[in-house]
Amino acid sequence: MSRPRIVIVGAGFAGYRTARVLSRLARDRADITLLNPTDYFLYLPLLPQVAAGILEPRRVTVSLSGTLPRVRLVLGEADGIDLDARTVHYSDPEGGGGTLEYDRLVLAAGSVNKLLPIPGVAEHAHGFRGLPEALYLRDHVTRQVELAAAADDPKSCAARCTFVVVGAGYTGTEVAAHGQMFTDAQVRKHPLREGMRPRWLLLDIAERVLPELDERLSRTADRVLRQRGVDVRMGTSVKEATHGGVLLTDGEYVETRTLVWCVGVRPDPLVESLDLPMERGRLLVDPHLQVPGRPEVFACGDAAAVPDLDKPGQYTPMTAQHAWRHGKVCAHNIAASFGEGERRAYRHKDMGFVVDLGGAKAAANPLGVPLSGVAAGAVTRGYHLAAMPGNRVRVAADWLLDAVLPRQAVQLGLVRSWSVPLDTASPELARVPGGAGAPAGAEVAAGARTGPGAAAAPDADPESAKNQPGGEPAKNQPGGEPAKNQPGGEPAKNQPGGEPAKNQPGPESGKPAPKSGTDHPSPGPVKRIDTPDEGDR
Repeated sequence: MSRPRIVIVGAGFAGYRTARVLSRLARDRADITLLNPTDYFLYLPLLPQVAAGILEPRRVTVSLSGTLPRVRLVLGEADGIDLDARTVHYSDPEGGGGTLEYDRLVLAAGSVNKLLPIPGVAEHAHGFRGLPEALYLRDHVTRQVELAAAADDPKSCAARCTFVVVGAGYTGTEVAAHGQMFTDAQVRKHPLREGMRPRWLLLDIAERVLPELDERLSRTADRVLRQRGVDVRMGTSVKEATHGGVLLTDGEYVETRTLVWCVGVRPDPLVESLDLPMERGRLLVDPHLQVPGRPEVFACGDAAAVPDLDKPGQYTPMTAQHAWRHGKVCAHNIAASFGEGERRAYRHKDMGFVVDLGGAKAAANPLGVPLSGVAAGAVTRGYHLAAMPGNRVRVAADWLLDAVLPRQAVQLGLVRSWSVPLDTASPELARVPGGAGAPAGAEVAAGARTGPGAAAAPDADPESAKNQPGGEPAKNQPGGEPAKNQPGGEPAKNQPGGEPAKNQPGPESGKPAPKSGTDHPSPGPVKRIDTPDEGDR
């Protein structure tokens, strides 16, 4: 009897856990193939520390081939699935393609940035869902502070040292908290004009910071942010973004070169192409994570709407905690399908949440016990070390060094603004327009407007635009955003899917919306297209 062929699409929290557990359960009784655009699993909850210079990028990545024995890794992005023929077509990193045949299919494609029809956001905002975006943001913030320190014009200095973060969920809160500490440390070495200091704004249409969490955690985070100097504005968001700044919904125009978009995520568009029952963009599955009518197809993580058996009529949220657990149950049920063990229904128990606020500060409620200050900081870091599937010693060593040595604030210039567009279906990949081996039309297919002549990012300084591949400077290119196929959720941080983009304002009626990106409607009156209850990890 031939061995069953199992194809797993995506190596985020859900896909990685499925592959890891299944490789142990199958015991060489199945052929397991993992399809992913990168050769690593990204521990997304620690990404803000990469942007703040605390952790080196490789600390938050775990090698797939090195940690998944008996699993074949195929580098590529799934761009078509034929359910009747049981095949997955993919494009590889060098523009080629291939087809994978399966007997069991696991869809764990994760999520991508959620865009709202707000004029200028796709062109001028930077996302935060992958390594390219984190590396870009660290370089960009460092450059702005250095340029501000050398600026003769007070107005230019103030604009460069103003950083706007939209979305006060997990990601936005942590980015603002770490960002304020990072820039304050920089200006101690590069003093600004007298009376000036870096200014971070955290915006959200919600009534409080971390609206998904217990109010005690929300109050703790709000207090720490304000004490640190972050300008927290609830009930406020962006109405329009321009090259020179942002117009807020309260009518104020803030001059800035930096707009970080952290309002949430949406399921990967891949699942929308399958013509299967959906729930707010997620693929409907039964409690065993199987697609009704397609018993050979499983789905988990952010791409799947998994029934919450403890809350009839509801679905588990898009969080790291759930995605990680989905993966384990999915692996057991696939093994049971070829005679190894018994099927399990997905049930969960809330383990609590942790939010890293930088330094020794954090907000946490492990097992429902609210903590703040140093105790919360210790619990938060201990949790991350326990949850990471690798690199624990390296991460702990970086934390120790950061506690005793100053951070190295340098620009490496490895990721440019135009290579990490916000409206991309592959935020884990930096785009290289016209690069060798790039498939024709790849940037367009991914929703990435890259290359000369595309619209520009707020940080498009002459210094960063020079010497760009492909000819003329790639001015005003959108900042980018991370990772699709990222863990639908993860033990990491147990963070709820992320900042929900609830009630985010759209443009005024009659204003054209951005033209590119899969989330953008045609010009005309704005139609709300986000899903209020979803977030980003």
